[in-house]
Amino acid sequence: MATPSPPELIGQSATWLESLERVSLSALVERSILVIGERGTGKELIAERLHYLSPRWDKPFVKVNCGALSEDLLDSELFGHEAGAFTGATKRRQGRFEQADGGTLFLDEIATASMQVQEKLLRVVEYGQFQRLGGEDTITCDVRIVAATNVDLPARAADGRFRADLLDRLAFDVITLAPLRARPEDIILLAEYFGQRIARELEGDFPGWSRDALEAMCSHDWPGNVRELRNAAERATFRTMAAQANGAPLGPVTLSRDALDPFNSPWRPAKDLATTPAPAAAPAKAVQAAPAEAAPTAAPQGPVDFNAIVAEFEKKLIATALETCRGHQRKAADHLGLSYHQMRGLLRKYGYGREGAGESAANEA
Repeated sequence: MATPSPPELIGQSATWLESLERVSLSALVERSILVIGERGTGKELIAERLHYLSPRWDKPFVKVNCGALSEDLLDSELFGHEAGAFTGATKRRQGRFEQADGGTLFLDEIATASMQVQEKLLRVVEYGQFQRLGGEDTITCDVRIVAATNVDLPARAADGRFRADLLDRLAFDVITLAPLRARPEDIILLAEYFGQRIARELEGDFPGWSRDALEAMCSHDWPGNVRELRNAAERATFRTMAAQANGAPLGPVTLSRDALDPFNSPWRPAKDLATTPAPAAAPAKAVQAAPAEAAPTAAPQGPVDFNAIVAEFEKKLIATALETCRGHQRKAADHLGLSYHQMRGLLRKYGYGREGAGESAANEA
């Protein structure tokens, strides 16, 4: 019996149907698959479809969001740990690879995995073997990996932020999902589905969409893709049906500006000043006030301590990034164009790596 499509997999555009056909073919070959797409395009649903159309459909389908866990926690989550492997590890714990044995493991946001975790993933993909954190026994597993990302992994591999050999092994086939703005034929189809679905939840009849609402949806860019469309369609339908239940005139669902953008309000808080890179403005003014000092055209006279100058510059960049990102090290790494692994190395190099020091240093920056 064919597996029914979840609502977010509904579509009639040629681009979308081509993607689903690609999924159906790739599902039959038990190799690692990489799914690429913007946020909200349905990468996890595609991974589920790959699993349930594969010969492993009756085995476990296990999901891990690599971006939601720190390096050590992700290591433990994926590979498990032995009792005493770290503080608080009172007993042995199976990792997600063991839980997914015989089935499929979905690794979402794979680009955020550290180099250390990537190295262990490489061994699992290549040999089907790994060791628990703090363990010495080699464990064998039979797991198909489906990984997903919304970034350009080949570019990250080229600049050393992702292992090229792991990328090669994950990309037996690459399924790239088109954003919703490239699937205009599917917008109204999905909006109808989501409107009808929430109407059923409200135990009422869906009033249909007004012409203005349909035009607004078709002209919107949908940066959040299907997820954003679902929220907007359900929000607008709920508000219209609730108003009509309270005596408003009957009629089709309209799509007001605040239904399309729930943050639209005259009382919306001003832009968070903490996220504004104000510290960068000071050097700019200094350059204008004293261009000869800020940007010398000739090499400095006499001996200089090159390493000390570079170190001071790096520390200032790190401090500014941490302040801009409110002490969030992973966001600060992205702000500087570094991997989280590289950022952690610099923090340790300049004394941020002590227990608890990263937090205090971020607050002092």
